[in-house]
Amino acid sequence: MSDRFSGYSRIRAERDGTILTLMISNPALRNAVDEQMHHELASIFVDAQEDADSTVIVLTGDPEGNAFCAGGDIAWMKAALDGTVAGPGVAEGRRIVTSLLDVEKPIVAAINGPAVGLGATLALFSDVIFMGESAQVADPHVKVGLVAGDGGAVIWPQLVGYARAKEYLMTGDPVPAAEAERIGLVNHVVPDAELQERAMAFARKLARGAPQAIQHTKAAVNMELKRLAATVFDASLAYEMISFTRDDHREAVSAFLEKRAPAFTGR
Repeated sequence: MSDRFSGYSRIRAERDGTILTLMISNPALRNAVDEQMHHELASIFVDAQEDADSTVIVLTGDPEGNAFCAGGDIAWMKAALDGTVAGPGVAEGRRIVTSLLDVEKPIVAAINGPAVGLGATLALFSDVIFMGESAQVADPHVKVGLVAGDGGAVIWPQLVGYARAKEYLMTGDPVPAAEAERIGLVNHVVPDAELQERAMAFARKLARGAPQAIQHTKAAVNMELKRLAATVFDASLAYEMISFTRDDHREAVSAFLEKRAPAFTGR
């Protein structure tokens, strides 16, 4: 695509009329968030909002990755712990979520496989969420010794209530598609083979509507969510940055790479 999106390597952009499809793309790692993708996520939603040729956005995973987004790249975490690369930064992490919330165009998510960690956050902050019947959503930060600080503490309680949100965020357990629909985490669960067309059909419905009316309606509805994010997100992100320095995180990363259960110590 020879426009503002051509410089991205971890996010693929396609157009269908005024519908802009953004595909999270890191197929070798099941579309996991590595350092490059983290950088690109901090700017993609700004570019999508400023794109004059689109009125609706569809967010999905590159089908070659067999996932929506498999969460953070453990190899990047290990390299950051070893000091060979920089880990996720506060400013960049904040830009990802705030720029996503600042998009006035409606975002339709098509969850075409596991949506994990930051991947879950991206999907759940979307406006209307379609999910394939075999997909799962999970925020397993705690399983790698981290605080669920990249947006999960903001959006999960708003969608499913505090009791359910704390259950899933404190265990990191995955939510199967049928359960996600039942508890209101997503809007629609559909057969895997129909997912992309069902999401696109809804996007086309929005594209036929009055763009400014739809966008400003979204902006009005999101005002309270943005206010809440302003009070919760910075604190939760700070907690997460602290947890990156803990022994429990180092142990979780080592355990994952060594294919064993972690032995957490609280340090």
